[in-house]
Amino acid sequence: MGSKRFNRRELLKSGATLAGGFTLGAAAPALGQEPMTHASPPMIKGDNDGQIAYGDRSKHVKSVRIPHGGRPSPDNFGLTFHVASPLQDSVGVITPSSLHYFATTRGSFLPDIDPREHRFMIHGLVDRPLTFTMEDLKRLPSVTRLHFIECAGNRSSRRAKTVQETHGMTSCAEWTGVLLSTLLKECGLKGGASWFVAEGVEEVKGASSMPIAKAMDDCIVAYGMNGEAVRPQNGFPLRLMVPGFEGIFHTKWLRRIKIVDRYYMNYNDYGHLHEDAKEKDAALSYQIGPKSVITFPSGGQQLPGKGFYEISGLAWSGGGAIKLVEVSTDGGKKWNKAEFKGTPQRMAHARFAYQWNWDGNETELQSRCTDEIGQVQPSRAQIAKYWNKPFDETFSVPGLDNSIQPWRIAKDGSVTNGNA
Repeated sequence: MGSKRFNRRELLKSGATLAGGFTLGAAAPALGQEPMTHASPPMIKGDNDGQIAYGDRSKHVKSVRIPHGGRPSPDNFGLTFHVASPLQDSVGVITPSSLHYFATTRGSFLPDIDPREHRFMIHGLVDRPLTFTMEDLKRLPSVTRLHFIECAGNRSSRRAKTVQETHGMTSCAEWTGVLLSTLLKECGLKGGASWFVAEGVEEVKGASSMPIAKAMDDCIVAYGMNGEAVRPQNGFPLRLMVPGFEGIFHTKWLRRIKIVDRYYMNYNDYGHLHEDAKEKDAALSYQIGPKSVITFPSGGQQLPGKGFYEISGLAWSGGGAIKLVEVSTDGGKKWNKAEFKGTPQRMAHARFAYQWNWDGNETELQSRCTDEIGQVQPSRAQIAKYWNKPFDETFSVPGLDNSIQPWRIAKDGSVTNGNA
């Protein structure tokens, strides 16, 4: 025991040395053995401010979502098009429902749906067209799975100053509902059924085409989010979860699915693909490539001085679970294996960390990830080469951009966008 205690102390001492300024004092009395020498904090009293009806967070927690994207917010109709999640304040992998990013469907208003009146229909190339109430769906076998959603516009930008501005259009939640495959088996698929079209209730009737193979694999008709009903901004009372596909295909306020024999160019598909796109190209273009981003330290944050820091961030991929994350603390010259905080799940955010002792000199932090099918997150230069685009101040690409995001650390500890 004495030897173990000595080794543990030595480890703490060496850790304090690495931390550059952290000190170990004498052991403090056990809790409850020392009289209080400071005033007690004020108590939270009463229930008029929501402490009972729906629990509030601490008034000292200030994380908020922000408008995101190129549109003025609010626009001429009083709408905010995209709202980004505060990744810089996130811990773990689950995004609270109230901080989950959301995007309106081309500026339409949120529908106010009475779940008792809502109906969900499956028709088309099926043996038995069926219409489900919310009660019907909740009687069926359910699944609960952790999945991310990401907007296709979520990417690094030279104009962005924080990780909320570069990557805030992704979130990860625990979703509960019925597998779409369960419902399709009840309906019975006819021969030739190869695609399905999902449609929501919103004003523009945003619809998306997806391969039937995806429907039979892992799509979820979800009514639950993080242990409660799906929030209105995220599709109450019913939304389609399409794990790994870009966000616009996770149809909110889901009202019907039509089974078809070919790819249909719908409202949500327009602008993502051309009319002459081949079916296999359409299917592959939906999948989010492997992506990671450091959330601490990240743009707009301040390091108080040299010494020990735990670099932390998120990684995700539409290709499955993240298998490896690497962190560079010298601008990409050398890559170091990061550790996972928990077991990475398929098509879900994975929290990674790397222990770093900053020497106080200017440097650049980067992260890159590899998913379970071997896809590696590319650099900015590799993305530019792929799209044959000039790598200049106006750099932008027409497709999904999952390039590495660098954060520059100045000698004074300030953190800025390395792409700026």
